Amino acid sequence: MPRASIGHSHIGELDAKTASRLVGASSDIALVLDGKGTILDVLTHSGELDAQGTQDWRGRPWVQTVTPESRQKVEALLRDAQSAADATTARWRQVNHPTQDGEDLPLLYSAVRIDDDPGARAKGCIIAFGRDLRAMVALQRRLVDAQQTMERDYWRFREAETRYRHLFETSSEAVLIVDGQTQKVLEANPVARSLCAGTRAKLVGTTLSALFDAGHVERLQNLLAAARSVGRQDPMHARLAAGNEVTVSASVFRQDEAAFVLVRLAPVAAEAAAGKIGARGRSAQAALAEGPVDAAMLRAFMQSSPDGLVFCDAAGKVMAANRAFLALAQLSAEEQARGQALDRWVGRTGIELGVLISNLRQRGTVGLFITSMRGEYGGNTEVEISAAVLHADGHTMLAFALRDIERRMKPETGPAVQAMPRSVGELTELVGRTPLKDIVSETTDLIEQLCIETALQMTHDNRASAALLLGLSRQSLYVKLRRYGLGSLGNEEES
Repeated sequence: MPRASIGHSHIGELDAKTASRLVGASSDIALVLDGKGTILDVLTHSGELDAQGTQDWRGRPWVQTVTPESRQKVEALLRDAQSAADATTARWRQVNHPTQDGEDLPLLYSAVRIDDDPGARAKGCIIAFGRDLRAMVALQRRLVDAQQTMERDYWRFREAETRYRHLFETSSEAVLIVDGQTQKVLEANPVARSLCAGTRAKLVGTTLSALFDAGHVERLQNLLAAARSVGRQDPMHARLAAGNEVTVSASVFRQDEAAFVLVRLAPVAAEAAAGKIGARGRSAQAALAEGPVDAAMLRAFMQSSPDGLVFCDAAGKVMAANRAFLALAQLSAEEQARGQALDRWVGRTGIELGVLISNLRQRGTVGLFITSMRGEYGGNTEVEISAAVLHADGHTMLAFALRDIERRMKPETGPAVQAMPRSVGELTELVGRTPLKDIVSETTDLIEQLCIETALQMTHDNRASAALLLGLSRQSLYVKLRRYGLGSLGNEEES
């Protein structure tokens, strides 16, 4: 027996009051419409929806009670309801209604046509079942806030690590980081490597005692034991295995329930050591002067480099390019690139390379700028750009190095998530917390476009929510979408 006949035999004929109760219990809100889409009645499950002015929708066309970007969805719901032969084919679509308090009311609708019987009183009527999505939208906002907090913490830690690494590597004092339990060297800065006559690979993993003369190991162990007990100990004199006399001081610090020892080495004869280091530096400079890198060698390196190298004039037009760049641009000869604007191949949009060149002129160098490169035959490759401004003989030249990062390991993401340039990672945390007009006041059109793309990704292409995150009106957002060619206003995706 067909499913419809089974339901009819068990439920029977329903009167108007019972049908109204059934519709109200099956959804948060239900709209009864005529065949033309005019709202005849509004049934709500709670007073919260009545407070949003839903009862005022009676007698109005359904399409006039929703926001502009939702009107096409309402028209599609009405078409589906009129053409659907079976209620099981009804589709759900998110529709936003404007309210008096300025915030949209998000509802998930499915429309079903009823009373196909020619003798029925309400022939051709449509019932739109709606579910309140405000709780889900609030949860999405909290999730976005949590993600932005994590991003801020991540970048804060990265900045702290960068400062520590820079200080560690450029310190004029020899410093070793030692595991407090195994006494193995975990880190050694350049001065320590020079003093211990070893390389990073040679020192890391070596026991600290192995770096000192055997006659001083016992005193070194006493120093470490005292540092572990009181946290810090007075320095001692010792001799390294390389023969240098040094003053050793140690201090203990803890991280993640583990103890580490910061060991500092100071040469006893500092002046002599400085003289030796200066002599080595002067010999290195002399060796370089004896064998300078001439233009022919630089030209050979440019052509054989696995990274794409291209030189442009101040306006961004190509003057020279190597074989790797020609391969990325799908060109057969360098003459095809000369005189052409670099943004013909580089950049996701027409303004992205202009922003890169603008920053390059201000800073002199730009690194780790991730974008895409378009080939002449439709190829698209993710590249990482490093660039510098060159000044010679009164002329200014822009040099770009493009590295193919398409084959790098990437974290698994959903199909809707697009790759974002690393150079704007810190700016994504501003979306939703600062109005877009404040973000772009001191930035460029590229940042504005990327912020809009980020908001659309966060809201799964719900443009009303994206406008709310960006602090824009919906009409302003539509103008910017048309300006940058983002999405299609005529074919909006279903929520």
